[in-house]
Amino acid sequence: MSQQSRPRTNAGKSRRRQNRSKICHCCGADVMFCWQCRCGFSMCQSCMYENQWGMTCNGITWECPDCGAQNGYGNQ
Repeated sequence: MSQQSRPRTNAGKSRRRQNRSKICHCCGADVMFCWQCRCGFSMCQSCMYENQWGMTCNGITWECPDCGAQNGYGNQ
């Protein structure tokens, strides 16, 4: 039994990264990076910076306004 070997390319990886843009639930902007909660809520970096005063007490975790779950900033 012979299997046909396909040449591996990085085209799939780059195509996958191009389609990863997210939509911010606060401002509706289509951005490449969003802070995301497990419930599906996402917020862009500029909206997170503007609303940080009400979403975090310690600068290490932020609370999702939809479900109330604690999420990390990833800085620790």
